[in-house]
Amino acid sequence: MASPRRTKSAPASAIPQLSWRSPQPAPIVLISGPEEVCAERAGASVREQLKAADPTVEITDLRADDYAPGTLLAVTSPSLFGEPRLVRVEAVEKCSDAFLQEAIAYLEAPQDGATLVLRHTGATVRGKKLLDAIRSGSGGGVEIACPAIKNDRDKADFAAAEFRQADRRIDPGALRALVQAFSGDVTELASACQQLLQDVEGEITEKIVERYYGGRVETTAFEVADTAIAGDYGRALVSLRHALDSGADPVPLVAAFAMKLRTMARVGSRRGGTRQVAQELKMPDWQVERARRDLQNGWTERSLGLAIQAVARADGEVKGASRDPVFALERMVSVIATRAPFGA
Repeated sequence: MASPRRTKSAPASAIPQLSWRSPQPAPIVLISGPEEVCAERAGASVREQLKAADPTVEITDLRADDYAPGTLLAVTSPSLFGEPRLVRVEAVEKCSDAFLQEAIAYLEAPQDGATLVLRHTGATVRGKKLLDAIRSGSGGGVEIACPAIKNDRDKADFAAAEFRQADRRIDPGALRALVQAFSGDVTELASACQQLLQDVEGEITEKIVERYYGGRVETTAFEVADTAIAGDYGRALVSLRHALDSGADPVPLVAAFAMKLRTMARVGSRRGGTRQVAQELKMPDWQVERARRDLQNGWTERSLGLAIQAVARADGEVKGASRDPVFALERMVSVIATRAPFGA
């Protein structure tokens, strides 16, 4: 039998390559690749594992592109009481020269009890010398790759794994419908999977997916909610009519509004950086950032309260309290888009 042909390939990494779904802490954790949803999940899992092992773990967040020399050694050094330390560094792909130099030096002698998590999106080759050093085994690190989820097959695999990890079944037709509905946004796809897992008991069927996300979600529930929350009244009404004409169910439409406004209310009541607020509220960073952007569209505590009341009223009406669910939806959109009582 002829021996198999050998092909040239890039040198293999000398450190363990872990799935973002099952990361493990290590002295150095490199989270690489552009898919932010996966990177966020991996980072959160590392944090939760360290917190479970020792609730006193000290957490410090740094940016590699806005770095003060000497900071890395200061925040990784043992404290008076010797608590474990978790140091998370964002924007390594834009790192300063000072950070690059000190991070490479740190690999030679990582601090005992410290976990250094480095996030590199791969958007640039900046920091390559540091990545090469980590991948060579210096510092005793691990790498968690988060490659881009681009085509429908990748998205279907991603969504299927969401349900498999939760030990829940989704039938093939439902999976196809879900991926088609969110073909343009992996973060929204992840959010939709989690919403179905939370709201629905038993098997996820195509009928359930159609009920929640009938038509295309980007052009139905979420578009209506986004345009109304942005204050674009006319476009919001057009989007609402298009959603209903496409067969969208009023109940999930109201649910989309409720989900976004509830998040805005929770985020709006907190002060602090994105990562800090995300930790306190147990939600992804991107969700906090999106809520803060939404709140900048002229929202006040009064108008937000008014909008939440309008959604609560519409929720009851589309579930049977009113004979005209379409009017209930139009009134809700009017209150939210205009930030004023209906008819005012």
